[in-house]
Amino acid sequence: MESIVADTAATGGRRGGGRRPSSLLRAVPAVVVLVLLVAAPFVLAPFATTVLGRILVFALFAVSLDLLVGVTGLPSLGHAAYFGVGAYTAGIVAIEVTSEGLVLVLVAGLAGAVAAAATGWLAVRSSGVFFLMLTLAVGEIVYQLTTTLDSVTGGSNGLYGIPAVRVGGTALTLAGYVYWFVLAVFVLGFTALWLVSRSPVGGALRGIRDNEPRMRSLGYSPFRYKYVAFVIAGAVAGVAGGLFAVQVRLVTPTEAGFTTGALALLAVILGGAGSLWGPVLGAAVVVLVRDALGPTLEGHGPLVLGIVFVLAVYLLPRGFAGLAGISAAVQRRRAASRRTP
Repeated sequence: MESIVADTAATGGRRGGGRRPSSLLRAVPAVVVLVLLVAAPFVLAPFATTVLGRILVFALFAVSLDLLVGVTGLPSLGHAAYFGVGAYTAGIVAIEVTSEGLVLVLVAGLAGAVAAAATGWLAVRSSGVFFLMLTLAVGEIVYQLTTTLDSVTGGSNGLYGIPAVRVGGTALTLAGYVYWFVLAVFVLGFTALWLVSRSPVGGALRGIRDNEPRMRSLGYSPFRYKYVAFVIAGAVAGVAGGLFAVQVRLVTPTEAGFTTGALALLAVILGGAGSLWGPVLGAAVVVLVRDALGPTLEGHGPLVLGIVFVLAVYLLPRGFAGLAGISAAVQRRRAASRRTP
């Protein structure tokens, strides 16, 4: 019976027959996209490079949420709490101790993991609406703390004066260098989440998502697996928050608020929950509408995002990732028709 979980982990939770392309062929699109991202600062203006960096930061945050929503089946409304904890931790360490990039990323991830471990122990014992409300309460508590602890967080004014991030003792002052640092951390974070989702642990998480009573009858502990996923997601969200502090050099309570978490959930739904790469595209849409097109929309960015969301729900119920599934199904049908005499 446990072979079911192993099969699920090997296939990433997908079902269906047919031959699959080799690992090398499947890696080609990822390599091409990575090369384009690395070369982006050479062809983009500094502002466009900065926007692309913000997309990567928000994408890593959205992918961490997708580990809960799409892989584990735990829709969270308070995931921004760990993003905010990571951002404030990185900002405070940069001001008071050191602005070395590796240190900031590590302490931000550790802070996110500790916060998730402290709150997830209670949250993952619930499910459905109760889990949703508990995570929302956690997010609201963290948001209120960021606004009231003026001496630590700067209150409603935010934490400002964060120095430029350093790598090997050299301050990264140009937009392109900061972007490459963000890109490197994003690739590492995304790869870590992808490995988790494709591991036996990821297979067990999908099994719990699809049929928790059956997984419990097979000897698995849903609480332990959910708790591990919650902590991992919190750690990566903290890393994303640290990257935000590194790039923007200003952290406000908004980063830990409901709006940020809701936008991340919107990115997951737009991209396709459970695909990991889909939320990256969803995050790109959210950031482009909010940051790049926001000034030209005269404050109507949220309205446009709402319209995009409604259209996506009706036209792309499985998000952008669903388009890839449709394309694969069409190719399989064509291949089957060619083999049919």
